[in-house]
Amino acid sequence: MNLKQLLDDKVTAAMSAAGIADANAVVKQAQRIEFGHYQANGIMGAAKKQKANPRELAEQVLDQLGDDHNLHLEVAGPGFINITLTSDFLADALQNLQNNQRLGIEERPSKVIVVDYSAPNLAKEMHIGHLRSTTIGDATVRILEFLGQEVIRANHVGDWGAQFGSLLAYMDQLATQGEKLSSELKDLEKFYQSASALFKSDETFAAKARRFVVKLQSGDEKCRALWKEFIAESTRHCQAVYDQLNITLTPDDIMPESAYNDALPAVVEELEQRELLVESDGAKCVFLDEFKGKDGKPLPAIVQKSDGGYPYMATDLAAVRYRTNSLNAHEVLYFVGAQQLLHLRQVFAVATAGGYITNNQRFRHLPIGWVLKSDGTPFKTRDGADVKLIDVLDEAIDRAYKLVDEKNPDLSPEDKNNVANVIGIGAVKYAELSKNRVTDYIFDWDTMLSFEGNTAPYLQYAYTRIRSIFRRENILQKEITGEFHLTEKTETQLAVKLLQFSEAIDGVIEDYQANILCNYLFDLAGIFMSFYEACPVLKASEPHRTSRLLLCDLTARTLHKGLDLLGIETVEQM
Repeated sequence: MNLKQLLDDKVTAAMSAAGIADANAVVKQAQRIEFGHYQANGIMGAAKKQKANPRELAEQVLDQLGDDHNLHLEVAGPGFINITLTSDFLADALQNLQNNQRLGIEERPSKVIVVDYSAPNLAKEMHIGHLRSTTIGDATVRILEFLGQEVIRANHVGDWGAQFGSLLAYMDQLATQGEKLSSELKDLEKFYQSASALFKSDETFAAKARRFVVKLQSGDEKCRALWKEFIAESTRHCQAVYDQLNITLTPDDIMPESAYNDALPAVVEELEQRELLVESDGAKCVFLDEFKGKDGKPLPAIVQKSDGGYPYMATDLAAVRYRTNSLNAHEVLYFVGAQQLLHLRQVFAVATAGGYITNNQRFRHLPIGWVLKSDGTPFKTRDGADVKLIDVLDEAIDRAYKLVDEKNPDLSPEDKNNVANVIGIGAVKYAELSKNRVTDYIFDWDTMLSFEGNTAPYLQYAYTRIRSIFRRENILQKEITGEFHLTEKTETQLAVKLLQFSEAIDGVIEDYQANILCNYLFDLAGIFMSFYEACPVLKASEPHRTSRLLLCDLTARTLHKGLDLLGIETVEQM
């Protein structure tokens, strides 16, 4: 149940009955609910439009709301409507929530939603720049699937292009020299750097690399065999990162650039049939009036280069075409860096003009900001190279292990390793998810691994603290039965926050901002801590003891589900 929506609907109906025009818009203007109090602030604006007295109009709305023993109604100030939820109302709502396995979150009408995220370049190992797209995209698919959507994960990896000529030529050279490729490919980054350096320093090798690009694109068997070997090894590297990061992507979700290679001529032909292509300096381009440079001249969307090759624009158009024609997508979400804003705007515009995006479809670019160092510069190593993501995850676990060892030295080594893995990985992911996805953020170990503030360790600890209440008395949560009795202020505050879980999920998918759910969980944990300090649980007399145990149980379930939807694990003790 979405508590705010429930009250919005009641007030909207009452406003309509009181003669307020466009009541739905009025309600959306300025309503808020906090700690059991709902305030409707839109009456003054509506009264001004209708040239009515605000307080008199508010009284008419109250009359339409009628006598409801669950709600205390009053007109305050110049025309505010205040609604206070009674303890009985909140207790009944909590009872429904307690008996609901989905914690009040209803499934939505099913749609096919393609989520394009992560998308590493298989020529290199995954680096820290892939962290945001991967974690935010994966949290999105978890939430959408929980809401009953048919989600298609699309890992649009880079496995094609000129850079692979150097890599394949280098593989061929090593094989000729009798080197074991399996050992050489263990460090893809070094392999890539060696091939690139050779390309720059040895013209004979560079010529060979360029020939390998042609061979690859023309289907040469030996070249394709080397390419497949390299792609398989690179895919294994990526999957190791996904597994450690608790990401739901698998090799089956990979739809690489090469998969669209055969469709590229068809894209050109179809755009020509629609008379969209214009030849410019030998290249085939689409010029649309909405895209102009600083000089006011139209910017070209190059679909085929003058040498006959195909740039990213063509591949991305082929991907749109496939997602429309083959996947029958209703919505496609691209979690891609903000620097690709113009490119994707052009892709969607050309695809729409070319008939690949229809009126009943929605293609959206959801920009991702940068991960920065403390000095505000992009996160790189000292020599300017990208920081390997697997190294970041390993360091997170090592740092978490030291914290766990200090906090609870009596845990067994096996338990310490498990807890360190959950805390370390959770901390890294939550640092990404808790920020607005568009803004850049500073990567800071001390902040993300802190047990205080809006961090994963804080929320994970809050969950284990609640579980310890039941463990202390050897109480099984499923054995707790009874009713809610809310008599203290902090109980009411906790009850209202628990009832707002569905509202938080709605907020996330409105613009796919995972930080809304993070902020909700942080607020929930903080309110629970205040409740726990103010209200004895195990030592309380009945019916308060059972009621407070039920509140504890519901809070633990909500924290667990919320973190799970973010892709963050929990432990029973730490």
